[in-house]
Amino acid sequence: MTLLRLDAVTRRFGGLVAVDNVSLEIAAKGVTAIIGPNGAGKTTLFNVISGFTAPSAGRVEFAGDDITGLAAEQIAKRGLVRTFQLVQLFENLTVLENVKVGCHLHTKGGLGSALLPHRARTIEAGVDTFARDLLDKVGLDAHADTLAGVLPYGQKRLLEIARALAAEPKLLMLDEPAAGLNRGETTRLADLIRQIVTLGVTVLLIEHDMSFVMNIADRLAVLDFGKLIASGTPAEVQKNPDVIAAYLGTMEAAHA
Repeated sequence: MTLLRLDAVTRRFGGLVAVDNVSLEIAAKGVTAIIGPNGAGKTTLFNVISGFTAPSAGRVEFAGDDITGLAAEQIAKRGLVRTFQLVQLFENLTVLENVKVGCHLHTKGGLGSALLPHRARTIEAGVDTFARDLLDKVGLDAHADTLAGVLPYGQKRLLEIARALAAEPKLLMLDEPAAGLNRGETTRLADLIRQIVTLGVTVLLIEHDMSFVMNIADRLAVLDFGKLIASGTPAEVQKNPDVIAAYLGTMEAAHA
């Protein structure tokens, strides 16, 4: 089943075409990686899909609904949630509080909670339990009361993913999740992504680490100068002559 469909999506910035007529289908479940050289348009495409940038042309469908041009918050409430290239946390809040921020996307209190304080306390207790369970899943349960700002970089990445999972996404979009991680942290990240998929969450990611991508992705989509030049399994894409030319052997070197 197709979860995300892009139909001739284009994004222009003045005379620059950052994303050029991209049509792509992302199946529910599994991991799809969008790869390509620097400046290929990967993050711009992510921004269009997640509502942080409106497309200049084309259509974006998610779970069968047209979400083209919707605001990022509206899209997130539908179950499409993303992280960013640069980690974005509330550094003066604790690790647990950061995850609770993500939980509250689906647990607005409003007047009903004000009139029924017992109900509000029940909801908050449920949020606390859910947030702690997520911290356990990403290996940060022992740091629940630590300020997010003092975590090492690798743990900040994991916390950002936990906060995104707190919004209970159908599709989790990760923008360069392995950037800045050491080998051990990258291995743990791969294990976490596999675990996320077993929970029924589809993962779409951008990544430059080809060894990581080939190890984790079920399918690849390759951008070059804003155009989609290939899509398929890692084995299929690796043999594509357009991909080899775009990467100048980088992909082959990753498996040499």
